[in-house]
Amino acid sequence: MLTIRENLLETIHGGHPDRFVNQYEAFKMLNTPLNLHDHNPKYGEENVVNAWGVTRSWPEGTPGPFPVHTPDKIVIKDITRWREYVHAPSLDFPEEEWETFVKAAEAVDRTQYFATFFCAPGVLEQCHHLGEIQATMMNFYEEPEAMHELIDYLTEYELRLAARVCKYLKPDALFHHDDWGSQTSTFISPAMFEEFLLPAYKQIYGYYKSHGVELVVHHSDSYAATLVPYMIEMGIDIWQGVMTTNNIPELIRKYGGKISFMGGIDSASVDRPDWNREMVAREVKRACDENGKLYFIPCATQGLGISTYEGVYETTSEEIARYSKIAFASQT
Repeated sequence: MLTIRENLLETIHGGHPDRFVNQYEAFKMLNTPLNLHDHNPKYGEENVVNAWGVTRSWPEGTPGPFPVHTPDKIVIKDITRWREYVHAPSLDFPEEEWETFVKAAEAVDRTQYFATFFCAPGVLEQCHHLGEIQATMMNFYEEPEAMHELIDYLTEYELRLAARVCKYLKPDALFHHDDWGSQTSTFISPAMFEEFLLPAYKQIYGYYKSHGVELVVHHSDSYAATLVPYMIEMGIDIWQGVMTTNNIPELIRKYGGKISFMGGIDSASVDRPDWNREMVAREVKRACDENGKLYFIPCATQGLGISTYEGVYETTSEEIARYSKIAFASQT
């Protein structure tokens, strides 16, 4: 029987996995001392200001925190003067603050799992967290020079963070959040994505890859099928969060071997107040049958191994394990 790590590599490299990769089982998430200084709202908590000055809330019944963009709380009041408003938090943490996080990284059994640095939000999300999403989308058209400058600033920050992460944690994998679309469309056109975001991510992901990171997993629970060629170019190994609106079987046929797809179980279809095991089992079977055993990891589209409603994530994992025995029975 393959280890969890080996089974994932067989799956994404077109080899001979002996079971489905089960959601996030292969990834042990790591963090940095930034967590000690960057305040995030807890479930049900409102109006928490983080290290960037962004106010966020996490309303009950929602999958995660999101910025509060009443006029008084928007950080960037005028994109042409963004330098007056945006101030990146310090990354100069004392050695003793790193100790707990280094020990967590060293405790990961890397024969079984990928020691995985968790990074959020990404470049596009940070832009609209700071500046409000509608205004940010308009700024790509109306103030492209300022948007390029802001993205360069955020990219430089991510590269400074990457240098510290690679020095202290020495991760095997990166799990990076940045939602690039809604359920049915990307937020910006592919051409605009190529101009503004591709160069940033080629730098960021290129740095991690050149410093020992084996896998880049990018979360975007959205439609982003038209961006897959850019994902491949920037070095993404696994797109996590791929929703059924993307025609996943077609993406696997077209791009399998260059990138793999983790998702296929839309969280909204199972992570809901009236959920039950039968509903979850049905979605798991459909996703596995439609997408096959290679270049696909069945997973809820939500961007961590959690669920909004208690028990949904765990039940999904149980049903993947159960159906995996059926689907792979002929190989044993």
